[in-house]
Amino acid sequence: MTQQQDPEQSGAWLVVGLGNPGPAYAGHRHNIGYLVADELASRMGSPFRSHKSGRADVVEGRLSIGGPRVVLARPRAYMNELGGPVKALATFYKVSPDHVIAIHDELDIAFGTLRIKLGGGDNGHNGLRSMRSSLGTGDFHRVRAGIGRPPGRQDVADFVLSNYSTVERKELPFQVSDAADAIETLITDGLEKTQQRFNS
Repeated sequence: MTQQQDPEQSGAWLVVGLGNPGPAYAGHRHNIGYLVADELASRMGSPFRSHKSGRADVVEGRLSIGGPRVVLARPRAYMNELGGPVKALATFYKVSPDHVIAIHDELDIAFGTLRIKLGGGDNGHNGLRSMRSSLGTGDFHRVRAGIGRPPGRQDVADFVLSNYSTVERKELPFQVSDAADAIETLITDGLEKTQQRFNS
């Protein structure tokens, strides 16, 4: 047995891609969290598998050699109900809220840009609201992937639940890759360095 390390160095991280399950939602702006989780799973070299709770698909492993254990999760619940599965996973893996990272779409940030922060409100995002309610706190990390505001008078709900434009789809892989890089940096180097590098 090795001596217990500082939890900031050795504690497991729970990285949650926010989205709606099922193929009908796969290409929607609201599902960028799933896309980033898929990219991280690819980097970890492992497919998603059903968690024993039956409420999420997970990948367990490490994003870097010698790095902390990481649990990637895609809840099997719609946005407004995903807090329950996230809470169940956090309890199962003994992850505190400050070691939870939510990846989600953000209307108030231009498409293609990122913002990383710890804590805050839900800004009308049903997934964040559900997580705050179930975890009992908003003090978890957020990797906010900008999708911009809807054009003209398009309803916000219709906008987030619609596919990316043709132009955006060409740029989307770069945003997904950057968001995955930001998560790796957040876990290995901490919040301040990640914000300095990625907050545009």
